[in-house]
Amino acid sequence: MKDNYTAIVIDDEPRGISNLQTSLQGINEMELVQTAPNAAKGKELILKHKPDVLFLDVEMPETSGLELLREIKDAVNWPMQVVFYTAYDKYLLEALRESAFDYLLKPYTETEFLLVINRLLNYMRSEEKKDSLQESLSTLNGKDNSHVLITTVRGYQSLRFDEIGYFEYAKESKHWCVILEKQRIQLKRNTTADDIVRLAASFVQINQQQIINISYLRAIEGKKCLMLPPFDETESLLISRNFFNSVQDRFFML
Repeated sequence: MKDNYTAIVIDDEPRGISNLQTSLQGINEMELVQTAPNAAKGKELILKHKPDVLFLDVEMPETSGLELLREIKDAVNWPMQVVFYTAYDKYLLEALRESAFDYLLKPYTETEFLLVINRLLNYMRSEEKKDSLQESLSTLNGKDNSHVLITTVRGYQSLRFDEIGYFEYAKESKHWCVILEKQRIQLKRNTTADDIVRLAASFVQINQQQIINISYLRAIEGKKCLMLPPFDETESLLISRNFFNSVQDRFFML
């Protein structure tokens, strides 16, 4: 499996390139190898470097991003994922028809960027591993070696799903924290519960202040979540009334 994946950005707006350069600097598993201000230069770089990921602006002078993809379609004989990067959502349907992996609308938020990157990394890893049916089921339960990117107070950090026991909101510091076996990591202040549960199907909210990795849930006793080792000594995970039915349904689906 690759240590990192290569990326190229093609955008006629310098600010657009700069924003993606800054965001990608925090992703250890992704290396930005080149940028291009137009489709002609971009085509040359794509065929030279054969990137794993292409961030492609749609509306550019002379040749659009959609036209560029059609031009190079027959020459791209390696698995390249395309993320359309544009200020115009009117191109969404056409972009998807051109087999784009995802769509990033300018100006994007950090949460939107992370969602796209998480999907990309997990998809490319799974393609490399060529999972069996059993491995795929394990991935859904969060018990394989798949990773998730989180935004901490210091930047981005990659964690394995099976490292994460639960998330907890600290009222005093007004931060969400991710709880590992022997470590508590503070997430960036503007992280919300919705941001966390969207990172992985195995992250399930049990009350206003706690979100568990449901793959570690052994049983529900009354309102208490009984966890598997190494989180089996945690006593504070209580399901509130508003979340009880959804947690119970998800648990029975495992």
